[in-house]
Amino acid sequence: MRHGAELAERIAERRAGTGDPRALLGELRRALVLVPVDRRGLWTGHFGGVRWVFAFTGEEALARFAQARAREPGRSQDSARPWEFAELLGARLLDEIIPAMGEPAGIAVDVADPDGSMFFPPAMGIVPEEAAVDAPGRLVGGTDATHGTDATHETDKTAGGAA
Repeated sequence: MRHGAELAERIAERRAGTGDPRALLGELRRALVLVPVDRRGLWTGHFGGVRWVFAFTGEEALARFAQARAREPGRSQDSARPWEFAELLGARLLDEIIPAMGEPAGIAVDVADPDGSMFFPPAMGIVPEEAAVDAPGRLVGGTDATHGTDATHETDKTAGGAA
């Protein structure tokens, strides 16, 4: 297991047009990421028909997210309040939590960092076949999953994923 700094480096390489996408995915699977939580579960948001789990490579990236939320109308309290988070292994998010959501879901890493964010969509090779929107036999734009989880809740549905 690794902390998120290595993941942030692989994301920077990929965004620069270098680096191997498989190495990036492998780094996500090995990384411990921070996921904001509250009494309702993990923080998520909807965008483009996908539920995105917000994950951060470190406390600094999570703090930038809190500050970005505080700049939104009616949310100034978000930067002053303490933020609770779970430290989760990327592989657990991909292999257990995403499939349990019962709808197309992916991971949005460091969403408050326009030049450092990365989205891992619910696609074959990223999430298990039963959670992938492009799995054989899957309806286009739909999901055949019938189970859900109370491990997540939705934040505001805003563009860019940062709710």
